[in-house]
Amino acid sequence: MPLGTDTKQYETPNHPYQGERIATEHSLIDRYGLKNKEELWRAQSQLRSYRREARDLLGQAQGDEAVLERSDEFVGRLKRVGILDEGDELGDVLGLEIEDVLERRLQTVVYRKGLANTTEQARQFITHGHVTVDGQRHRVPSYVVDIDEENLVEFDENSPLADELHPERAEGQ
Repeated sequence: MPLGTDTKQYETPNHPYQGERIATEHSLIDRYGLKNKEELWRAQSQLRSYRREARDLLGQAQGDEAVLERSDEFVGRLKRVGILDEGDELGDVLGLEIEDVLERRLQTVVYRKGLANTTEQARQFITHGHVTVDGQRHRVPSYVVDIDEENLVEFDENSPLADELHPERAEGQ
């Protein structure tokens, strides 16, 4: 493939016209304030890759030192971003749901922290540059927030939204 050619970061559904799947997709898009189905499909592809990697690691010889090291590294990475809980193990990756991935998006974290009234408003605050993570401005709503960074999500100090009396601020924030 030539350099500079973009490739899709997601897989589309095999059967495009399934009413139940479409209804589920619409409810997830509404609940998490996603812009379009492409964002949802990208998260689903990410979840599939997590499961695929877990199956590969579970299928390899468990006594092998290199496999154990890769497994620990993989599980540690998922725990660091908050997709797995502290007591979870490699087998628990197979039980993950799409909501586990979507909950770690910056857009969702901003909304859950109460910095925005809706997920759509959270998306707007992020894309307009009003939100920082550990002092670093992020303009990508799909940025995956690590557990360590979650408490560091706040309004940029130079943003008009940093003023608690700003009319667009969420109630009580």
